[in-house]
This record gives sequence, C-alpha cells and structure tokens, in this order.
Amino acid sequence: MRPSHIHDGAAADDKGPILVTGATGKTGRHVVEHLRRLGADVRAVSRGSAPVRFDWFDESTWPAAVSGARAAYLVDAQNEHAAERMRAFVTFAAERGLTRLVLLSARGWADSGDPGLLATEEALRESCDAWTILRPTWFMQGFTEDDLLRAPVRAGSVRLPAGAGGEPFVDARDIAEVAAAVLTRDGHTGVIHSLSGPRALSIEEAVGTIARVTGRTIGYRSVSPDEYVADLMARDVPEDEARFLARLFTWIREGEDAHLSSGVQDVLGRAPRDFADFAEEAAATGVWAA
Repeated sequence: MRPSHIHDGAAADDKGPILVTGATGKTGRHVVEHLRRLGADVRAVSRGSAPVRFDWFDESTWPAAVSGARAAYLVDAQNEHAAERMRAFVTFAAERGLTRLVLLSARGWADSGDPGLLATEEALRESCDAWTILRPTWFMQGFTEDDLLRAPVRAGSVRLPAGAGGEPFVDARDIAEVAAAVLTRDGHTGVIHSLSGPRALSIEEAVGTIARVTGRTIGYRSVSPDEYVADLMARDVPEDEARFLARLFTWIREGEDAHLSSGVQDVLGRAPRDFADFAEEAAATGVWAA
C-alpha cells in the first residue's frame, strides 16, 4: 500500500522548506541555487552538512532532515543498497508529511534494458504517488569534475571504449533548473522527464572542442572494452567497477545514447545549453590545464 500522506499539489505551496539531498554534488548545489533564486526555503543536506546532516545509511539523521519539509530532491545512495534505502526513506518521509519527491535517475538506465538499473526508480514509484523522475544523459560536468574524464583530458590523452558513438551531454545546471521548477510547480506528478543536451557529440568531438578552447593538443583513441578495463585496473579501480564503466562507454559506442530528449525544453521553455558554450566557460577556470 502506498503512503496516503504523499499527494499532489502541495509542493506549490510555500509552507515548509524543500529538502535537497546531495546538496554539495554536481546537481544538488545548483538545485539549491535555483530554488533560492525562486524564493524557496531550502534545507540543503549531505553527509557532511551542518547543522543538519543526512546519510542514507544512518537513519538517526533522517528526522532532522525531514522535519517540516514539504518536498525533497533525492540523489540516491549510489550503490547496490540504493533501492532498499529509497523505499525505507519514502515510507519515513510519507509518515512525516512530505508532499512531493523528485528523484535524479539516468536516461541510460532505462535505455539499457536492464531492469536492475531501474530498481531505485521502482522503489520510489511503488512507495508513493507524488513522484517525479529526472533521467538525464551524461553530464557535461563529467569532463570537469570526474577524474574518469578530467584526468585523461588534463594528461592530453583520452582512451575510452566509446568508438565514434554520439552522446548528447547535458549541463548539470540545466538538470538543476528543471528540478527546481518541478519542485515548485504543479503538473509534474507521475511524470518522467528525460533530459539531454541539444546535440549528440562523439567523445572525440567533445575532446576536440576542449582542445580548441584550451589551445592544447589532446588526443583521443578508441580502445576495446578489455583494454579499458585493464587501464582502470592499473589505476586500482576494482574489476567489477571497471567492467561496469566499460559497459557504459560501450553503450555510447553502439549508439544507444545518441538520441535527443526534450525534457529541458518541455519544462523550461528554452533550449538546453550547448557543449561548446560549456567548454568555453570551463576552460576559463583553468580546470583543464596540463
């Protein structure tokens, strides 16, 4: 039975803060920023936040995080226990009156055909009615904030099993702006918004754009999944994690991720940011200096 306390309509009210989990992460910090621009009362939490802390695996942190909140932006536990933790949290939140839950998922999980990758989404949907799910493509910020892509770009040599396949990278700031809109406006309950950038680029094209805006020479070489796994394991990445990452890049190589999604336009009424603009802005910070 789904909790009856979570229902549509109340998130547009201004009573009570909006809880933002993962508030220091790629999207969370921007969600906080956009909500505050809209005049919303925000409770930004993470495992290290103060005075209110939130940890999926420490239920003693849940009461203070949830108390009085009206809605929540949820970035899940990011591991094999994520679905179980989501189900427990939604039940807890329902009992304390949260009225809207927005989950960050990934478009690739749905496109993969692997139902196990959608377990957290299913946990949310089975546990309440007032849910909204955001399914973005790969973040542009992967090139600036994750060593998976940032480190080889800085080194000037990118080796990935992505071939020439395209990926419509999306700016995390666009995801966050969509999240803020969904959290503060009616009409999105029970909706899955798939979010992408305006065009698909191959990794080689993305790296070439970064090379152009930085004035550096940065090479790209497509390698086999096994070669990539070996590269990662040589950097002390566990084999199971390395194989999963290789699988993600293989989806790009096979064209599984190349299609565009209209979620940014549908919610915000404007086109998503382009990778070239993102790269120009990022290059000015020196993040890709050798």
